[in-house]
Amino acid sequence: MNARLERKLRVLTTIMAAGAAAGVAFSATHDLPILPGLVIGLVISTVLGGFEIMVADGPIRIWLSGRSFTANLLIKSAFYAVVILAVQWFRLADVLIGRTLEIAEDTFWSSLVYSVVVSIVVNLALAITNLVGGRALLNFFTGRYHTPVEEERFVLFVDIAGSTSLAEQLGGVGIHRFLDRTFRLLSLPVVDYRGEVLAYVGDEMIVTWPKRDGAVDCRPLRCFIAMRDELVRKAGQFEREFGAAPRIRGSLHFGPVIIGEIGDVKRAIVFNGDVMNTASRLEELSRDVEGGFVASKAAMDCFASAPPFTVSALGHLPIRGRVDGIVAFGLQPPRET
Repeated sequence: MNARLERKLRVLTTIMAAGAAAGVAFSATHDLPILPGLVIGLVISTVLGGFEIMVADGPIRIWLSGRSFTANLLIKSAFYAVVILAVQWFRLADVLIGRTLEIAEDTFWSSLVYSVVVSIVVNLALAITNLVGGRALLNFFTGRYHTPVEEERFVLFVDIAGSTSLAEQLGGVGIHRFLDRTFRLLSLPVVDYRGEVLAYVGDEMIVTWPKRDGAVDCRPLRCFIAMRDELVRKAGQFEREFGAAPRIRGSLHFGPVIIGEIGDVKRAIVFNGDVMNTASRLEELSRDVEGGFVASKAAMDCFASAPPFTVSALGHLPIRGRVDGIVAFGLQPPRET
């Protein structure tokens, strides 16, 4: 299944499950029949979930992303309240189950308030998940990396080429908007190829895959190519808005990394080890390589199949921290616009 569609269906299923559970809980605590509560919870959550994946994550995604966290939450919550009022006012649950239930006025209003509060909580949970990252939030809850562990990972570094000169041209606020727009665009291929954004560091984006996921269909390489292609397609928009289109360089390495929670006031899940350092130094080498991309032999050897595009052997490249250098490969240059 398409990874982006799978992600949307996962969000929809989560919202529907939360809505159904909330409806049943309200009915049980107010001595009401369970079925109407279940139905009304499913109806409301299905409409709101459809809005999330078809509209909020579709036509108005860019507009919403330009709003602050609080404004985003308020806009969605206002829409949720209107939907809930309509569903409860017109007694849609009664229509669907084919019978009319007499519900006291105070129960109607308490049900309305309850539904709005639940929807806001779910909306807040989705917003926090988007802010922190779904996998990172899940790992915090499960405590997967509370004690440091070693995992074999693909690590992809993506760097925005020429960002220093662009910063001088666009100014501080302008370069921030430029990078934000670029990273939002680059995140789409990450979802498509089932990667995980580890961090944004200045003008760099770090993406990782566990060995099992990254080895399938050369996903890290396909992801980088898709990123380049996405930027080519949007180059005209960037030129009109910023006077320049983003270009990227990248590097890929594979090996054992130490993953664990760190910090106190602000806890984070961090990756450490030689693989991270080597991937960063490979990115430095990519600046002088045609095509702007360097992958280590260690990464290339882990793929379950041959890459579906041209890969060139770069031989032994000198790299900081390694006396004997590193065997590396490159990708074909991006197509001309």
